[in-house]
Amino acid sequence: MSGWDEGAVYYSNQAQFTEASSEAEAVASAHSSRHSVLLKFKEFIRNFEKEKNVFPYRECLVNNPKFLTVHLEDLLSFDSDLPSLLRSSPSDYLPLFETAAGEVLAGLKMKVAGDSGEIVEPQTGEVQILLTSKEDPVSMRSLGAQFISKLVKISGITIAASRIKAKATYVQLICKNCRSSRAIPCRPGLGGAIVPRSCDHIPQPGEEPCPIDPWLVVPDRSKYVDQQTLKLQENPEDVPTGELPRNMLLSVDRHLVQTIVPGTRLTIMGIYSIFQAANSSTNHKGAVAVRQPYIRIVGMEETNEASSRGPATFTQEEVEEFKKFASNQDTYKVICSKIAPSIFGHDDVKKAVACLLFGGSRKNLPDGVKLRGDINVLLLGDPSTAKSQFLKFVEKTAPIAVYTSGKGSSAAGLTASVIRDSSSREFYLEGGAMVLADGGVVCIDEFDKMRPEDRVAIHEAMEQQTISIAKAGITTVLNSRASVLAAANPPSGRYDDLKTAQDNIDLQTTILSRFDLIFIVKDMRMYDQDKIIASHVIKVHASAQTASSDTRAPKEENWLKRYIQYCRTECHPRLSEPACAKLQSDYVDIRRGMRQQANETGEAAAIPITVRQLEAIIRLSEALAKMKLSHVATEGDVAEALRLFKVSTMDAARSGINQHIHISPDIANDIKNLIYTASGKPDKEKIGNWKSHI
Repeated sequence: MSGWDEGAVYYSNQAQFTEASSEAEAVASAHSSRHSVLLKFKEFIRNFEKEKNVFPYRECLVNNPKFLTVHLEDLLSFDSDLPSLLRSSPSDYLPLFETAAGEVLAGLKMKVAGDSGEIVEPQTGEVQILLTSKEDPVSMRSLGAQFISKLVKISGITIAASRIKAKATYVQLICKNCRSSRAIPCRPGLGGAIVPRSCDHIPQPGEEPCPIDPWLVVPDRSKYVDQQTLKLQENPEDVPTGELPRNMLLSVDRHLVQTIVPGTRLTIMGIYSIFQAANSSTNHKGAVAVRQPYIRIVGMEETNEASSRGPATFTQEEVEEFKKFASNQDTYKVICSKIAPSIFGHDDVKKAVACLLFGGSRKNLPDGVKLRGDINVLLLGDPSTAKSQFLKFVEKTAPIAVYTSGKGSSAAGLTASVIRDSSSREFYLEGGAMVLADGGVVCIDEFDKMRPEDRVAIHEAMEQQTISIAKAGITTVLNSRASVLAAANPPSGRYDDLKTAQDNIDLQTTILSRFDLIFIVKDMRMYDQDKIIASHVIKVHASAQTASSDTRAPKEENWLKRYIQYCRTECHPRLSEPACAKLQSDYVDIRRGMRQQANETGEAAAIPITVRQLEAIIRLSEALAKMKLSHVATEGDVAEALRLFKVSTMDAARSGINQHIHISPDIANDIKNLIYTASGKPDKEKIGNWKSHI
């Protein structure tokens, strides 16, 4: 018999008043149900227990009276009806929840002495309720008309954030004839206020009646809250191939404003609403019934870099399987065999790509300096050596990845652009590829075809892992904590053994020093190797049709992705003492060797060996330890990292004709003049004679 003490009026249903009584009954039942829901909300905030005598929401409200984050799972365990009410009509019941929170807070606060010394009730402001839930987000493409005014959960990446505006919650009106005033509430979100057409003042005899539309808005006496609009785009990995990513307008207010910068990955809960667009196109000018959708956010959480794709939580079985796999002796070998299995050979490149996917440990120093943990790799070499295939594989396997081509990318497209909003005429930031791939990998193909001024734009993103913007009155810093995997061709198209390393690697020293590993991939013409590669490629093509029906391959790919995700979240290795000592002595030896080589040849190496390369070896050692879920990088990891460094960057620095024959720069120029014709093209007959002479 619940509800008897709620102050409602009860009556018997008389036959002669059927219609009137049914209406009154509906009003009374609606009032009583809202009142009972309000009491339930108040009881939930006051009495919900997580453990014995632990009241989380009551404590949160006292500690932070501005807003309260409520888990829908807790609400469900307390009362099974409340979450369904919130999901079906959130715009009705969420204000009720906020009222309940305000009343509970007023009851929890101590009475205070007023100005006159009397004890008065404490002043409590409005409490904002933020909802959160563990359910999976729905796709942005599946949001249709059936979701309007319902609670939805979607995830995506913020590409733009507007400036803060003041949104009126109550508008104060004054009649221009009789000067009577009234306050009318505004619809929340992007909705406006409905101003009445007539004044309800009854004119006295001889007084002029109020005309139609007599109301004037008094802005100074209206009540306002902060409001901001965001633009949320689908995660790049969720967009179907060949389609443009969709975006959705979001509206945030009160304590959620200015918490999000462009490039942040979000999972939001909100009310799917509609509004009349001010700048609707000419086709829809007369269409009264056509409205634009947007989402009014009522709960928001930033997805950290590891959990932005797929669920962040791992099941107990998965964790046990990962730990069992990591404890094997040949973990490193098995992971490398799973990297691009359709590509034959290139074992060291596969190992480097594995290190790039796992990454080193990011460090924050006490003085505020941040050291990057992401590994950058450059593949430089002949055409048809599977460079782009590596990039495509990484794009599919990395938890977050953006693929772009050098010729089709501008500096603004890679970093961030400032765009003017067509409706409000104000500027806002839109993040580029490096910002969208925050916490993942950026794959840049045709790296050598990029314009030099565009390539300079990613210098800061590769080392400091931030992008600084100072354009159109917007000065800000965006995060771009991403690894870079780039593929490039030498200037002449093919790698020329008769040229020096500087001529073959036609990139600036500043950009080369930012790459941890630089591989020179050559197309070697050897009979036995060509035979094996030909049989491998033919086998791949022959078995491709049968593999499409087999579902094991995607499952394995997904397993590798989950394992990478788990390692990146759970494991942050550091170097052991013996590993540090070994690394120090080896680095000094490498520097001495490069100095000696520069003295002998008379010119500096094309790829400088600097402290950045020492940090690269540290990162590689940490990535190798991370693959085995080890928290300490051992001497074995350092030895393997040094071997990878020597077969990639060191070989590239020592490549070129000067290293194979001990000749001075003057003789090298004489040979070049001798071999090349007057037009600047190589004379094939002379080259053949020269090679046979060597």
